[in-house]
Amino acid sequence: MAATVVESMAISRLAPSASAPRAAAVSQASSPRGRCDTRLLPGFDGLRMSSRVRPISPAKRLAGSLMAVRRGAVVCEASEATIQLPEVSKMTWQSLVVGSETPVLVDFWAPWCGPCRMIEPTIVKLAKAYEGKLKCYKLNTDNNPDIATQYGIRSIPTVMIFRNGEKKDAVIGAVPESTLVSTIEKFVVR
Repeated sequence: MAATVVESMAISRLAPSASAPRAAAVSQASSPRGRCDTRLLPGFDGLRMSSRVRPISPAKRLAGSLMAVRRGAVVCEASEATIQLPEVSKMTWQSLVVGSETPVLVDFWAPWCGPCRMIEPTIVKLAKAYEGKLKCYKLNTDNNPDIATQYGIRSIPTVMIFRNGEKKDAVIGAVPESTLVSTIEKFVVR
């Protein structure tokens, strides 16, 4: 099923079809090296330009992977990084975080923060690993400064663990996964 989705999202740069998204159409301007200019492509998560045809191993072919992609195609690479954590805001804070019966991890972040974007895939991975035992949300500190101030957020990314509506622990900065796991393990019921 995934192979079908990825295959249908492969868009040829040389002959964009009428059904292809307008953003995927790229001019045929050549760079000094003789390659097509990709600067006009918008920055989508999970998309990349295919630079060469890659052979697919027989094992991957049996697992349903795509056949080799032709040069110059826009290819979707679905990854965990493209899966987003649910947002929490001032309006939903009370019901989702304070009123939760299970422990809650909140990632305080901002769109302009590079380390925040670096740590997000790790938090998404942990959200999947602790599904049912821990709820994970993210809170944009630019849009919700009152909550960030209430909990003393002075640096982002800050990851806080809440249990029974109370702040239990905080981890500041883009830390390794092992640091987050050890913090989570203190509060998750096994």
